[in-house]
Amino acid sequence: MKREKELSPEDKMGELVSLCKRRGFVFQSSEIYGGLTGFWDYGPLGVILKKKICDHWWESLVYRRDDIVGLDSSIIAHPKVWEASGHVECFHDLMVDCKECKKRFRTDQVSGDKCPECGGELTTPRQFNLMFQTHVGPSSDTQSLSYLRPETAQSIFTNFKNILASSRQKLPFGVAQIGKAFRNEVTPRNFIFRSREFDQMEMEYFINAQESKRWFDYWVQDRFNWYMELGIKKEKLRLRPHSKDELAHYARECVDVEYNFPFGWQELEGIADRGDFDLKQHINCSKKDLTYYDDETKERFIPAVIETSAGVDRTFLTVLVDAFHVEELENGEVRNLLSLNPKLAPVEVAVFPLVKKLREPTIKLERELKKEFKTFYDEKGAIGRLYRRQDEIGTPYCITFDFQSLEDNAVTVRDRDTMLQDRVPIEKLKDYLGERLK
Repeated sequence: MKREKELSPEDKMGELVSLCKRRGFVFQSSEIYGGLTGFWDYGPLGVILKKKICDHWWESLVYRRDDIVGLDSSIIAHPKVWEASGHVECFHDLMVDCKECKKRFRTDQVSGDKCPECGGELTTPRQFNLMFQTHVGPSSDTQSLSYLRPETAQSIFTNFKNILASSRQKLPFGVAQIGKAFRNEVTPRNFIFRSREFDQMEMEYFINAQESKRWFDYWVQDRFNWYMELGIKKEKLRLRPHSKDELAHYARECVDVEYNFPFGWQELEGIADRGDFDLKQHINCSKKDLTYYDDETKERFIPAVIETSAGVDRTFLTVLVDAFHVEELENGEVRNLLSLNPKLAPVEVAVFPLVKKLREPTIKLERELKKEFKTFYDEKGAIGRLYRRQDEIGTPYCITFDFQSLEDNAVTVRDRDTMLQDRVPIEKLKDYLGERLK
């Protein structure tokens, strides 16, 4: 028997952050020098989980479909790209500073004119551009000024003609991209949820404007379903339409996919009807022809765009939060458990010898399984402790090679979530695991 241990939202996040460091999911960047706020490093297990999330997104949007192609563009673009997109003029947060403790806050995070930290007086609000500045070339002046991209979308628009000509796509079609973006957030917070360097999964779907509503509704539902494919609980997800006064300057309609974190409902992904704003802006600023010619109707027009924009790091955190819980067992023991979807688990199968004397045949088995599964071999500790380590990192199945295995050529397979055990012949082991993992 087992039951879930109740944790406060603060305790749950604290336990999860601790687990991420202890087990190699996420580390504070530059930790030996005190860390750098808003920047994070992904450890040996974290980098695998992150890649699996990205692979699943790419698989669902590019590999499974004929109407979406991929792009991988430069982090730094010509400065005029950001002038045309409106980022230089409009990409700001309002911020205030405390005159006493000198801490900085976004205005939507404070109420009144007193500092939430020390009670000191706040400055009047002022605009703070979120783009990181850099310089291209040997000099550092206004002529060499550029920016680290705050989103991956604009390079899709500037490459519209190149992609159209080389891929021979016809409307409607999309362009998908996964890549890093940078925003000089005033107050990064909630672990990796809001940081200054992050990865985006963005897709721009080019359409005839007359079909905007149909495709917008289609992508809203498709993207919501994708999170459930990751194994995220449906009751913890919701769709939230934007009100007219919160729409971005380019958006005609927008819906967010949100998740109920321990720190409240927060955005995972935005699906927006951007109209023809972006292509029109780049046509005006570059003086290049970014229109589309329809062979059937013999019309030339500027396509409209439906955008889906998701955060890899936020999805990563969602997967962990949704899967993490603490159980109290009937013997009084407490175990941390990550009930990850098996297709996302960094380690799929862990293999142990019951005692170190059985190391050789156990390693031989593990190496054979490694040909088809992501495996991990461990012999350091009692079998119960080995199980707990794997429970905490989300490994779906643990295999124990014991003395009986030498006689019956079978092993014990233990399920992560139920803790139930099966005796499985080694010759049938790959099929047994394959049915459950694939």
